[in-house]
Amino acid sequence: MNDTERLREERLVFYREEVVRLEALLKELLSLSGAKCALLVDKDGHLVLRAGQARGFDLDTVAALVAGSFAATREMARLLGEDEFSVMFHQGKRDNIQLSLVGDRTILTIIFDDQTTVGMVRLYANEAARKLTALFEQLAKKGGDRGGVELASDYEASAKNRLEALFPEP
Repeated sequence: MNDTERLREERLVFYREEVVRLEALLKELLSLSGAKCALLVDKDGHLVLRAGQARGFDLDTVAALVAGSFAATREMARLLGEDEFSVMFHQGKRDNIQLSLVGDRTILTIIFDDQTTVGMVRLYANEAARKLTALFEQLAKKGGDRGGVELASDYEASAKNRLEALFPEP
């Protein structure tokens, strides 16, 4: 696998119509569960998408901590002979958070308070995770047929030459 193919496989890239579908799924989850905020985070800790109100949370930090939490939990699962734990729940005095692994690259993060129940969040989070997984599988099947631009084989050398011409060494 060359570098371009590897990057295409590893990066999460969504086009406008896909973002609209993802947002609709997250908004439906919030509406049905009564949760306040839903985040889709990649395993590297980057915030992919948000729906709902985050009440002043630093979402980039939350996303990074969610990914770190899942990485630590994955190691704990391995030590216990499991491949991975797919759901985590943290309960606080005011707010709670549920983390659900979606596919093998994203984590659905749901922030909710005592206005809803853990059971409601779990029920609708499982349904949302199933729908998100199906959507991701559908997008993966589309693969290279997503309207991307294929770079010429000499692109790297050409770009390097143009940069050297723009910024010559003294």
